[in-house]
Amino acid sequence: MNDLKTVDDLNATPVRTLPDTQEVTAVQHWTDRLFSFRVTRPQSLRFRSGEFVMIGLLDERGKPLLRAYSIASPNWDEELEFYSIKVPDGPLTSKLQHIQPGDEIILRPKPVGTLVLDALMPGKRLWFLATGTGIAPFASLMRDPETYEKYDQVIMMHTCRTTDELEYGRQLVESLKDDPLIGEFVGDKLKYYPTTTREKSERMGRITDNLSSGKVFDDLGVPPMDKETDRAMVCGSLAFNMDVKAVLEGFGLREGANSDPQEYVVEKAFVGDGI
Repeated sequence: MNDLKTVDDLNATPVRTLPDTQEVTAVQHWTDRLFSFRVTRPQSLRFRSGEFVMIGLLDERGKPLLRAYSIASPNWDEELEFYSIKVPDGPLTSKLQHIQPGDEIILRPKPVGTLVLDALMPGKRLWFLATGTGIAPFASLMRDPETYEKYDQVIMMHTCRTTDELEYGRQLVESLKDDPLIGEFVGDKLKYYPTTTREKSERMGRITDNLSSGKVFDDLGVPPMDKETDRAMVCGSLAFNMDVKAVLEGFGLREGANSDPQEYVVEKAFVGDGI
């Protein structure tokens, strides 16, 4: 085989190809701060609902700029869905928020994460506790039949500043009972408890306050948390995670991990402000 290069070969501009690319198939802007998008799924990608992957774009220097994003679609979906905040001067989201169907993003197909059913001990009631885009992994888990096979009741507590920021979660939850694929699994097992912290709405208050005061139990007509039967997953800012951990441990729940299942788990790789 002749390995000699011609002058034209040496002078040719190298073609830059993105590594691990997937095509954007849909984009929806929910508010001026929030958007979701769907991309093609690598045929080889297997993941547990609730896990995250690294996604991103090339920066100005042509180097991959990646951040951890929870997969919002369930593990049976033929595409991958993501839910993101927009940060005007964020290194990644300042660019990512402008993607259109047909564009390509980088997706490293190595899913990991703590918010998986296997990281919890068996229980009867499962709490999803999220602020903002922290609902993404639960958007995956709420659409997974295994969630309802393992638990008698699932409660989704989601808190945002305003009602329009709750819309992504509200539409998703409302669509589940009539979903032809998982509606029969969901049945009446899922309870949704959205609250706002700034705009006045039907339900207000932080998740920590509504749990500590017992308001959520009264509003939903359910018994208080019991470490013997209740399990929880937490996804939000670092401060939110720390505050919720204190509340959960006040109910006697212990933090677990993939290697050590317990009563609750927290996602430490959550993508929040500044991305």
